[in-house]
Parts: sequence; C-alpha cells; structure tokens
Amino acid sequence: MKVSDILRVKGNTLFTITPDDLLAEAATTMAEKDIGSLVVMEHGDLVGMLTFREVIVAIVANGGQVGTTLVRKAMDDAPVTCTLETDLDEIRRIMLERHARYMPVMDKRMLMGVISFYDVAKAVVDSQNFENKMLKAYIRDWPAEDESKTG
Repeated sequence: MKVSDILRVKGNTLFTITPDDLLAEAATTMAEKDIGSLVVMEHGDLVGMLTFREVIVAIVANGGQVGTTLVRKAMDDAPVTCTLETDLDEIRRIMLERHARYMPVMDKRMLMGVISFYDVAKAVVDSQNFENKMLKAYIRDWPAEDESKTG
C-alpha cells in the first residue's frame, strides 16, 4: 500500500497557514476544524509544519500565553515529507523514528496532502481486516475431501 492509497480514501482537504500569521489564529483554526496540524506555506512553497505539539511548547515558553507569537517562531521548519509513491511500511518507520504525527505529502514542490499517524494506523487495520475476511472466506469454502480416496 502506498501513500496515494491513503490519500484517496482520506480525501484531499488541506488546511494551511503562513509563517507570518499569529499563532493564536493557527490555534483557533486547529480547534475549530478539529485538526492536529497546519501546513505552513509561503509563496507556494512548504516552509514548515505546525502541530499541537509546537503550539503547546510555544505557549509554555511564553509563560502560558500565546500573545503575539508568530507561526514562524513556533513551527517545525524542517518537517519530514513523503511522496505519493512512498510505501506504507516506510511511512510507519519514518513516523516512529522521527516521532512525526503528521507528514506532508509532496509531488516535487507541490503539496498533495497530509497524512497522520491515525491515517496510517487506520490503513493498517483496514488492510488486516480485509485480509482476515478473505482468509476466513477461503477457509469456509475449503473444498471437502473426496471420501472415496480416503477409504
């Protein structure tokens, strides 16, 4: 299974923000849309990733306040990315190694979507459920032995 398969099921709704937007606006958008990340874009290029983790770190660093902090100050400016052709097993490995809960999907310089750790886990579970269903159907339809040969 590839990243393109996950995005096909998930859909391609994207939420972005610029590095010069206020962190408070970003947090509000994340809360209103019930999303855990925003892709940070500038002049059509991916320049960072903002997740709830970065928001919380920025709030703590600012004495419990968001204040006038800009997204630029809080964002991860070197997010790990993948392509549409990246294999699911590779995504799992990268996400675990880098502790990345969200990963932008790029096609050259174009942002194609974002996959989350949840999306990956759901794809794995769905795939396993499908395999289990197929195996059970195969076993249920197992051909009976010809009794004349066993005698």
